[in-house]
Amino acid sequence: MAKALRVGLLGYGLAGRVFHAPLIAATPGLRLDAIVTRDPQRREQARQHFPDARLVDDADELWRTPDALDLVVVATPNRQHVPMARAALAAGLPVVVDKPLSPTTAEGRVLIDEATERGVPLTVFQNRRWDGDFLTVRRLVEQGELGQVLRFESRFERFRPTIKPGWRELAGPEEAGGALFDLGAHLVDQAVQLFGSVDRVYAEVDRRRAGAAVDDDAFVALTHANGVHSHLWMGAVTAQLGPRLRVLGDRAGYTSYGLDVQEAALHDGGRPDQPGWGEVPSDRYGLLGVDGDLRPVPTEPGAYQSFYAQVAAALRDGTPMPVDPRDSVHTVELIELAHRSAAEGVVLPVPTA
Repeated sequence: MAKALRVGLLGYGLAGRVFHAPLIAATPGLRLDAIVTRDPQRREQARQHFPDARLVDDADELWRTPDALDLVVVATPNRQHVPMARAALAAGLPVVVDKPLSPTTAEGRVLIDEATERGVPLTVFQNRRWDGDFLTVRRLVEQGELGQVLRFESRFERFRPTIKPGWRELAGPEEAGGALFDLGAHLVDQAVQLFGSVDRVYAEVDRRRAGAAVDDDAFVALTHANGVHSHLWMGAVTAQLGPRLRVLGDRAGYTSYGLDVQEAALHDGGRPDQPGWGEVPSDRYGLLGVDGDLRPVPTEPGAYQSFYAQVAAALRDGTPMPVDPRDSVHTVELIELAHRSAAEGVVLPVPTA
């Protein structure tokens, strides 16, 4: 059997601890070899969770011995995504970067150019492409169950009216904080994956909580080139949650409620190699049809594990990485346009390549 690929994980906060580390550890052919964090509490958590991984104070230690690793995962605060990824590329190490890839479109494009010039693989952790409800909608669209899709509605909403300290609440543009970057990076990516290129962007972006320095309530409307309208909501001050997904076609609609089950399972210590991973109970199935004639549709099992399985295959066999980083740069471009649209109160065209 081939030797496991050695993975270095940069950061052991929410992204590193809850998402990346468990998924890496559960992926055949990958081994979590090193975890970079200085925080004493996080170091103790990492030691308990992954006793065989070495704990590293500074990423520079990894760059000095690049032959000791086969892959680097950047799960740091957003402001560090680009510099850490560039350092990994300079060391010749393939990189997974948590979303968003970069705070700006320009920085993301430079990063991709560097990866291309060096011939080093680069991909982005757009894990919500493997949400069960998203996979279900994609199947229904591809099978023509809805007819011609007219409107796509998607929400990541919560009710957290009190500000929680952390880098996501910092206002500097380099932080890429706020709901639009945090949640919109998923919603915009999903919409483009489903319905393709976007011609126009309109947005309303606000700060609703007392003392908020970044946006915490946003609405984005995307007009796709094929005529589909995507309406996306994200925010921290939604006292009553709307449908997670509603897709309306000229033959039928599909509506589902509630977030994908995988994040909560990971929070609770679950692993994707356990039986029943990603499965949704039947009482949470979405409804397909027209009013008066609705039927529940089994939700596809969520499959976050597919991301790292595809990363491992790409590094071993030369198959494509799971996410083209150019997709993630385009998502950042649409987020930038959404911020501009909200600031200027106008609908903005999407520049053609």
